[in-house]
Amino acid sequence: MVRHIIEPLRDHANDGASPFGNLPEWDLSDLYKGPDAPEIERDLNALEQMCTNFAADFEGKVIELDAAQLLTCLDRQENIQKLAGRLMSFAQLRYQQRTTDADRGKFLADCTEKVTQCSSCLIFFPLEVNTIEEDQLARMMAENAALARYKPEFDRLRAMKPYQLSEELEKCLHDLSIVNASWGMLFDETITGLSFDIDDETLNLDNALNLLTDPNRDQRETSARELAAVFGKNIKIFTRIFNAQIKEKEIIDRWRKMPSPQTGRHLANQVEPEVVEALRSTVVEAYPKLSHRYYALKRNWLELDSLQIWDRNAPLPIADTRVIDWTDARETVLGAFASFSPNMADIAKKFFDNNWIDAGARQGKSPGAFAHPTVTNVHPYVLLNYLGKSRDVMTLAHELGHGVHQVLASSQGELLSTTPLTLAETASVFGEMLTFRKILDSVTDTQQRKVLIANKVEDMINTVVRQIAFYDFECKLHDARRHGELTPDAINSIWMSVQQDSLGPAFEFMPGYETFWAYIPHFVHTPFYVYAYAFGDGLVSALYSVYESGAADFENQYLKLLKAGGSKNYSELLQPFGLDATNPQFWGKGIDLIAQLIDELEALD
Repeated sequence: MVRHIIEPLRDHANDGASPFGNLPEWDLSDLYKGPDAPEIERDLNALEQMCTNFAADFEGKVIELDAAQLLTCLDRQENIQKLAGRLMSFAQLRYQQRTTDADRGKFLADCTEKVTQCSSCLIFFPLEVNTIEEDQLARMMAENAALARYKPEFDRLRAMKPYQLSEELEKCLHDLSIVNASWGMLFDETITGLSFDIDDETLNLDNALNLLTDPNRDQRETSARELAAVFGKNIKIFTRIFNAQIKEKEIIDRWRKMPSPQTGRHLANQVEPEVVEALRSTVVEAYPKLSHRYYALKRNWLELDSLQIWDRNAPLPIADTRVIDWTDARETVLGAFASFSPNMADIAKKFFDNNWIDAGARQGKSPGAFAHPTVTNVHPYVLLNYLGKSRDVMTLAHELGHGVHQVLASSQGELLSTTPLTLAETASVFGEMLTFRKILDSVTDTQQRKVLIANKVEDMINTVVRQIAFYDFECKLHDARRHGELTPDAINSIWMSVQQDSLGPAFEFMPGYETFWAYIPHFVHTPFYVYAYAFGDGLVSALYSVYESGAADFENQYLKLLKAGGSKNYSELLQPFGLDATNPQFWGKGIDLIAQLIDELEALD
């Protein structure tokens, strides 16, 4: 039930009733009442003063601090991050509701500039922390348990030490990050501003993509061709954005002497490059027994000589195509969570009860879905573009999994609550699996089971195979950009090479599909993010196998994993479950689970 909406949006289809029931919109007042709230100016001034005072008190002195003084530094850093995070969360979330609104864009840009300017004088701190000798830091942590709690933060800073630049250069790069953010905003505003004319209707991106799952093949083809036409007309601007951002990253990586374009992401994810490569190679080697095999089955089910891209996510002919009401989606997900952990369900219920979800698809709204953790003394917000499909129910479970994880981890504080991307997908994918198993267990009809399993296989292929193909695309793209400016045709060619490899011989590819790289936001906002989805899926498959084996105290151990946030790395968190992700065989568990589901589909034929 909607309690209060900041600046209600009146120009979209979700005012009042919709085909899916009453869809909620965010109430951002837990952050600020509105963009003109006096607390915003107050907090910007307070942030500037806090940063200035921090620099005055500690710059040039960090190496001389004792354990208690260093702990004071961290406490003050957390308070600064809490205030900056509140300001930026409000600006970003408000912008995501309508990225085509110039006033919202200006508000976000202005907040970004002011927060970046304030925090510029803090650049010295991680650089000076890394001048402290290892044995000295170890002694301080040994004598002060409260400081020792922050060892993961010191480890993260230490990992960046070989790639640090001078303080002057670090400040320069910090200030220039505003420009990088502007490229990201240009991407958002361009992609959300696109319109697609299909059957006398003008649709936004999410609604047009949604038609690729329509039961009517002609409708799917019409949508695919319109998507290709619009992407093609705008491909030069997307090419410019990609070229500029990748080149900027290459320059920064070169100055930092990063050994590869992926190094920065691996460091942020706290994962060894060889572990990522083990995951990648395991998935790529499994293409024939996963995606190639499944799509060959689907081609037969659809009675086609070959699949086109508009058939990839098509429903099976026997699928129930009913629209799933929002209330039903809510009860399905909460019921699945409750069957595993009443605590998880209670936390997830708060998102519905308190308008922490923005669910409707609207023109100008950010496409896709996400969960934003904001700051540890507020709560996360979830964005969806809900269109009543079974996949939308799984997306709801996915994002609520993120939200539950973020709520539980908030007790760690600002510096230790944020998980690296390799762990960020743990609760989300687990939430999807709980929801899938709950629904599947309630179905006895063979045909319905076949549809449910096929949908799950497609979701897992999209999470594992498709995301690793995206990762390969990025790797090839960044390598190619090092040799010069990339034309649209060059990027298109790289895209098609990985698509053909990952989807397999069941597919033909229509002219125009080569431009579909243009709408993937992760490539712009968080380079090399995508392998985290496959990492999370494999990790959850291993965890779920432990759960299904009846392991003692699994629920409690799993919730401890979520509550740990970023205070432990993935290896430490998996130890209580007897799992080791550094073992290449670990990734085979996830592959085997997908393969087993495909085996079951073959048996049901």
